Amino acid sequence: MNNRVFIIGGCRSGKSRYALELADRAFGKRRIFIATCIPCDDEIKERIMRHQKERGQNWLTLEVPVRLPETIIEKSREADVILIDCLTLWISNLFLENDDQEKLAGHVERLLKSLENALCPIIMVSNEVGTGIVPETRLGRLFRDVAGFANQKIAACSDVVIWMVAGIPVKIR
Repeated sequence: MNNRVFIIGGCRSGKSRYALELADRAFGKRRIFIATCIPCDDEIKERIMRHQKERGQNWLTLEVPVRLPETIIEKSREADVILIDCLTLWISNLFLENDDQEKLAGHVERLLKSLENALCPIIMVSNEVGTGIVPETRLGRLFRDVAGFANQKIAACSDVVIWMVAGIPVKIR
């Protein structure tokens, strides 16, 4: 199995399901799921509970809204695989702290370094943000730009890149 797998696609394209199936098929028992979602309302809390139930008890779930690079380095020693879902929410969480493009680019660079130094395979899930309309607001455009930049960098350092379309995995690399 390759060390870095990047799964990208639109919302509800089957990215998370495919990532879980891939991890369940290809890796040992020490599986870590890094969730980046912040449970901020009842609907999100319900989604989180549903996803935890779908994963089952074979996964250790860590809620990591911001400290993703540090957690990868820390936990890759203890895992047969780490699945991160999702990078788009991680970027959104970083925006909540500071929308400075240089600082955001620094976070992405630290993530790339942590992926290079990880001691276990990493599966990453992200949303494709470049196929929709141009966002109306400055913040929306900035988010799209940073997420698109991050997706490009992560795809470039990944051994396998899968684009999910309507539940069908399309291998890019």
